[in-house]
Amino acid sequence: MPVSMTGFGRFETNEDAWTHVWEIKSVNGRYLDVKWRMPGFLRSLENGWEKIVRTYASRGRVDVSLNLEVLDSGILGVTFNETMAQAMFTQMEKLAEGRGETFVPDYNRVLSMSSLWRDNGSEPDPGLAESLTNGLKAALKDWVNSRSVEGEAMGDDLTTRMDTLRELAQKVAVRIPEILEAKKTALRQRITDMLDSSNVEFSEDRMLQEVAYLTDKLDVSEELTRLDAHLDRLSEVLASKGNVGKKLDFLVQETFREINTCGNKAQDTTVSRLVVDFKAELERCREQVQNIE
Repeated sequence: MPVSMTGFGRFETNEDAWTHVWEIKSVNGRYLDVKWRMPGFLRSLENGWEKIVRTYASRGRVDVSLNLEVLDSGILGVTFNETMAQAMFTQMEKLAEGRGETFVPDYNRVLSMSSLWRDNGSEPDPGLAESLTNGLKAALKDWVNSRSVEGEAMGDDLTTRMDTLRELAQKVAVRIPEILEAKKTALRQRITDMLDSSNVEFSEDRMLQEVAYLTDKLDVSEELTRLDAHLDRLSEVLASKGNVGKKLDFLVQETFREINTCGNKAQDTTVSRLVVDFKAELERCREQVQNIE
């Protein structure tokens, strides 16, 4: 069954040292485009996580966001350069003493001095990294499930529309022989009337040539055969597994081409109405197919 490119997945993890929530949203897109929203100190894990995402999807725009709250400060790997701060205080105390004043440190100013704070630059805590990876995988599974549910509904809708397209194509096929016969009769009568009015000798061979030319010009049997084949193939691909969106999109285009040719060649109002109905239904199919992975 097809899988929709539109979906939403979420997974929340609560542990003693941290809590985190993964959310995944996706919409249709020609290629797979993954956008990340997460704390900067986890950027080193992004490449590995993107490889995981690509095992779950091949097309669409995917927004992955992480809301992380660390409850244990040691996990962050941030340290205060106490030695440097103490050296600065000592120098300021000497300066104040030389001026006959007393130096009182302003600790709020110290907190804002980025030079006194150090990030050890190491990889994120292994336990946190593992927990985040497991949470991402769980969110991806939830996301895939939502896409599968929507994809199943889309597949059922497309199957129903395929039946409608077959009915319309069959009506066109039934109408074509009637058109050909009427056109042949009208052509014969027209040629006969012209010959009679001009007192020209009648030529059966010439008549047959004109009728054959008209028949070839109006005949859409090949187009109808290809149209049936495309509809059969659409049903087969729709029922198959894997990424079928691009195949379906291509087949819809080919189906449109064949039915359009039928309408142009038939030169009949009844067929024209059937072709318009067919195109309208096929356009609804195309809109659905655009959202299938």
